[in-house]
Amino acid sequence: MTDDQPDDLLHGVENGVSWITLNRPEAMNAVTWDQRERVIALLAEATADPGVRAVVLTATGRGFCAGADLRGAPASGGERIAGDVARTIRLGAQRLIGAVMDCEKPVIAAVNGTAAGIGAHLAFACDLVLAAEPAKFIEVFARRGLVPDGGGAYLLPRLIGPQRAKELMFFGDAVTAQEARELGLVNRVVPAEELEKTAREWAERLAQGPTRALALTKQLVNASLDTDRTTAFAAEAAAQEINMTTRDANEGVASFVERRTARYEGR
Repeated sequence: MTDDQPDDLLHGVENGVSWITLNRPEAMNAVTWDQRERVIALLAEATADPGVRAVVLTATGRGFCAGADLRGAPASGGERIAGDVARTIRLGAQRLIGAVMDCEKPVIAAVNGTAAGIGAHLAFACDLVLAAEPAKFIEVFARRGLVPDGGGAYLLPRLIGPQRAKELMFFGDAVTAQEARELGLVNRVVPAEELEKTAREWAERLAQGPTRALALTKQLVNASLDTDRTTAFAAEAAAQEINMTTRDANEGVASFVERRTARYEGR
């Protein structure tokens, strides 16, 4: 199923999976203002739609996302004043990354090629990252004399530790898919021709799972590094209390007692 949509962003829902595909291969999928807003909206729709139980973010061509294409942003006009840049970052790159992390369905990044700048952070914000063998990840900001945005300085230390995060951000060297896997930035590296197939297998497996339990698990894990033990344990107990009101939790217990395969509905 395909929505009516601009050609630069493809979207469809199949077997409970929302596929979001950046489609500007001639620009290495540098993300425009319009694309960003559409991706944010689609992630919010995925959260609210019980028929969507997993999300895949991917792209066409040789690039996953080469960063932000500022040429597509609305013109602000006039003289820049203090606060303009911070506001642009909050309402732009940070909203995009936050939308991925806050989506209540599991989000898989299927990284087909170069992921640079905000493109790398878009991948790292996802719950699971698959990378094609030719893919590369580049923290380009220092090369341009810039500070990382889009949550990079938040995400990377939590994924690989502060020392390695600084190395990537200070030097801006390209990291191969295999190196990214060894660092802990990528779950699995596959041949390019197997990327879509693997992403589909993973996403459809997630889409057959206990959707609310996965959402609560995602929230617990994402919050775990920002909280103390007492807070984390309280959140875990609250999540268990909420989850035990779902049909899927009851089905999971019943299937165990009855020694059969669980049939989850995502409710």
